[in-house]
Amino acid sequence: MAGARALLRHCPLLLPQDRHGTAYEGFVTAQGKDFHIRILLPVDLQLKNARIECSWRLKKILHGYRHILKQRLHSCPDLVSFMVELKTVLEIALKNTQDLHIPRPPEYYSCLVRDLEILGWNRVAYVDTGLTTVKLKAEDSCGRQHLITLKLNAKYPTEPPDCLVDFPVPFAISWMPQNTLTDIYNQFLAALESLKEFWDALDEIDGKTWVLEPENPTRSATTRRIAIGNNVSVNVDVDPRHPNMLPECYFLGADHEVNPLRTKLNNNMHLWDPEISLLQNLRELLEIDFPSRAVLEKSDFAKDCGICYAYRLDGSAPDQVCDDPRCGQPFHQACLYEWLQGLPTSRQSFNVIFGECPYCNK
Repeated sequence: MAGARALLRHCPLLLPQDRHGTAYEGFVTAQGKDFHIRILLPVDLQLKNARIECSWRLKKILHGYRHILKQRLHSCPDLVSFMVELKTVLEIALKNTQDLHIPRPPEYYSCLVRDLEILGWNRVAYVDTGLTTVKLKAEDSCGRQHLITLKLNAKYPTEPPDCLVDFPVPFAISWMPQNTLTDIYNQFLAALESLKEFWDALDEIDGKTWVLEPENPTRSATTRRIAIGNNVSVNVDVDPRHPNMLPECYFLGADHEVNPLRTKLNNNMHLWDPEISLLQNLRELLEIDFPSRAVLEKSDFAKDCGICYAYRLDGSAPDQVCDDPRCGQPFHQACLYEWLQGLPTSRQSFNVIFGECPYCNK
């Protein structure tokens, strides 16, 4: 209910189309203009698998920002947060679209070229032909490569450029008319170092465990679904501002497999030690060793869906498992929901559907 009120406050023209909250249609407003949009969520309401349909005009405006919106779908915790991000990106896109038609004074180009020369061309990854978009590259203290995209308006340097980064937290710059691109670059470097421990923690997980989702995580992604065993996994959501604290943990698998893990986590929570790595803490709290990338293959514990016979469906791995210990067959939630809806013997209570396992009929 609180989420519905928040969505109404931020996007009063976007309305739910069904009682399950899987379809929304209406308008998103930016700079006094309304743009038609439709958002379709899967039954599990996971934003990363949402489908966005919009008018051709909005599609054209957002064309150059598609990769950013895709990142935001993966990193935003709910629809309200994504819509706030979408409106921000739309405001930037509209402003830059308008700026394309504003003739830029000679001072704009001379100032920009001077700033780039002072910064150093070795730090420039890309400049468009109109000198309105600049991408700068940087390496953090651990050797990770990062990019910052600068969208400059016609009033630069009186007004700062819009900065787009692949960060799990908002990035806002401090700017005065006398500042240069070097000042932005230094603030970018400082922000990279503030996120060092967060990326260290997730890089260790990515390098030493089998991560089922996301398949190709961006630097803004805060979640990892880590394989524990055959069709058993844990989804961890790490706080980028406090990466050494106990993350939110959600277990996926059959009840007889995950219930002991939940019990261990609850009983050992007080043993969490912020002085050791996140992965080592998870090992000790759950009293397990995660499957090693050096010893096992992903196919050893990642089974295909028992309905569609594929592992990936719209980017998602199977996340529902039959509770019968003798079966344990995994399914995609969307496949299972569609299958159970078609069975005359299944029943539904609110948003939970009950029925027989398609694999073992239990």
